[in-house]
Amino acid sequence: MPTLRDAAIADAATIAEFNCRLAWETEHKRLDPVTINAGVAAVLARPELGRYFVAASETDGAIVGQLMITYEWSDWRNGLFWWIQSVYVRDDWRGRGVFRSLHEHVARLARETPGTCGLRLYVEHANQRAQAVYQKLGMVPSGHLLYETDWSGK
Repeated sequence: MPTLRDAAIADAATIAEFNCRLAWETEHKRLDPVTINAGVAAVLARPELGRYFVAASETDGAIVGQLMITYEWSDWRNGLFWWIQSVYVRDDWRGRGVFRSLHEHVARLARETPGTCGLRLYVEHANQRAQAVYQKLGMVPSGHLLYETDWSGK
């Protein structure tokens, strides 16, 4: 099983690469390298934006998986939801419990953090494999649809 830890600035290039792979695999989108590198660096430098966690191989220390959390205030609950985002596990490590470990780690931290009311994530409609994994971990569809206006131009 991999070692779990908070991501560090030294991990930025790998995280950006994994995010590019994720975007291609799930949405067939090519991310702009300058933008994604700056975006990852921003989260690593500004914890109020979010927090990356990585899973590293115990053998060679290579990062084999990641996830990021961001925060959403819920006035209805007077608490923060932690949004799980940027989930990626290297091909050769899939099916070995890497995401499960990351999810359990984040869920434990969320439960231990006062004012946190739950976890959320979004998933592409067609990504049945990921949906099955999330359901195995006890997550359920929220009943909400996600709408957006994206003016980033990307």
